[in-house]
Amino acid sequence: MPGPDGIAVAVELSRTLPACGSVVVTSHGRPGHLKRALSAGVRGFLPKTVSSATLADVVRTVHGGGRYVDPELAAEAIAAGDSPLTPREADVLELAADGRPIEEIARLASLSAGTTRNYLSAAVTKLGASNRHDAVAVARRLGWI
Repeated sequence: MPGPDGIAVAVELSRTLPACGSVVVTSHGRPGHLKRALSAGVRGFLPKTVSSATLADVVRTVHGGGRYVDPELAAEAIAAGDSPLTPREADVLELAADGRPIEEIARLASLSAGTTRNYLSAAVTKLGASNRHDAVAVARRLGWI
C-alpha cells in the first residue's frame, strides 16, 4: 500500500479526488485509528473479519453517499474517549516504543534529554502507566500512537 498507512492514503484520495468515498478495512480496529480515519474523511471503517456480504453492503452505502462504521469499533472508540496525549507527547512516546535510550529519543525529536523525560513522564502519568514501556503498550492498544 502506498504511504505509511491507509489513513494517509485516504487523506491523499480526499485531496485529489474529493468525490471519492474511502472505506478502510483494517486489522487495526482501535479507537485512535477510527477517530483519525473519520477525521481524514473516511466514509467506511470496518474490521478485516467482516463478511463479504457486509463489505459489499458497505461499499454500496459509501458509493451512495452514506457512511458505515462497525458498531463494535464505534462503541470501543466512544468508551475509550479521546487521547489525553498532546501531539508532542505522542510523538516522543512513539520514538520510545522501540526501547531507545533517552538521549537518542531526544536527538530524534530535536529536544533536550530533560524535556524528553518531561514529555515521557507526562505521558506515563496521563495514561496511568507504571513506566514508559507500559505507556507505549496502552497508547498502542488504544491506537493513540
